[in-house]
Amino acid sequence: MSTFKAPKGTYDLIPPYSAKYLAVREAISGPLRTSGYGYIETPGFEDVDLFARGVGESTDIVTKEMYAFETKGGDRLALRPEGTASVLRAALEASLHKQGNLPVKLWYSGSYYRYERPQKGRYRHFSQVGAEAIGAEDPALDAELIILADQAYRSLGLQNFRILLNSLGDKECRPVYREALQTFLRGLDLDEETLRRAEINPLRVLDDKRADVQKQLVDAPLLRDYLCDACTAYHEEVRALVTAAGVVFEDDAKLVRGLDYYTRTTFEFVHDGLGSQSAVGGGGRYDGLSEMIGGPALPSVGWALGVDRTVLALEAEGVELDIPAATAVFAVAIGEEARRLLFGKVTELRRAGVAADFAYGGKGLKGAMKDANRSGARLTVVAGERDLAEGVVQLKDMESGEQTAVPVADLVAAVRAKLA
Repeated sequence: MSTFKAPKGTYDLIPPYSAKYLAVREAISGPLRTSGYGYIETPGFEDVDLFARGVGESTDIVTKEMYAFETKGGDRLALRPEGTASVLRAALEASLHKQGNLPVKLWYSGSYYRYERPQKGRYRHFSQVGAEAIGAEDPALDAELIILADQAYRSLGLQNFRILLNSLGDKECRPVYREALQTFLRGLDLDEETLRRAEINPLRVLDDKRADVQKQLVDAPLLRDYLCDACTAYHEEVRALVTAAGVVFEDDAKLVRGLDYYTRTTFEFVHDGLGSQSAVGGGGRYDGLSEMIGGPALPSVGWALGVDRTVLALEAEGVELDIPAATAVFAVAIGEEARRLLFGKVTELRRAGVAADFAYGGKGLKGAMKDANRSGARLTVVAGERDLAEGVVQLKDMESGEQTAVPVADLVAAVRAKLA
């Protein structure tokens, strides 16, 4: 056994379980790919100030959870704790917003890193699929992203998730609410760190998960009571469009996201079968983030859905994904001449788009057939000296046990017909 293990709070994806993750990524990205979103990939690390400015210096992500380090050249970098700031940075650097087709619609998939206390559903290395619509202020975009995420989850067979929806206001109305909330928080029995956070970004206190804090927040002023007319109208249009699409949501006046850049629309996908780590994804509008990181005004909206937590949600509901076997055809050769012939046929099958594998290692017939069974292949091709003398191979259906002799030249066509 190796003396090395995966770092604490991380995991390895191992076949066949890893196939679930691939299927979830495919399902989440599917609706995006048919809705005008192009794929983007960014580095696993960025300038630490990108996240300090964008995510927010008062957030737990920046103050406690970010993996920051200094390179040999003296650069201060951080492993990316989330995707939005990186994607927006890349879009600005490539001047995608200047190409005349706004919004710029992008989707991404990758690993993210936060130094947290490891527990089920909360890892130090985790996987997300995300989407961003950059450069347009339109409630239809907010609604579109909520609808697409709902469509992705429904396509996987998930049913017991809920969508929470709120508005965080904008630069016009949020300062008034901020002052009212700070006044309220100063009168509570809170520790020094929480009071300090309340002075920097009081909305973050509303997101505090500690029971003793939440108990004191019962009578906290609600942002919805402070929304300006423009934010109220915008939020009502988002609600109307989502409702018209048949997507069910719950209004949650206390919903805030853990990142400072959110404005107006904010939403979260939760699954009650996951215990305390109930959020499986979320997002919202971030109209000021571009300016925070040195770019022009580019109102934008997006979300990120957790692949890890989505898999856990599927397991909580007992949903079994229809994942095809990695191998459709398995070839077993008896003797060197048959080995060379079948290896060539396996290559032909692969080029014809058939998932095929081969009995490697020079095993005998019994051992090779065990490998065929373990592979999950629907068909097994077996050939020995006698078969080659007759110009045939034996094609065995692993489900029925039926075996037929097939001319070597017709093997690919016969396999494709059987698998059709």
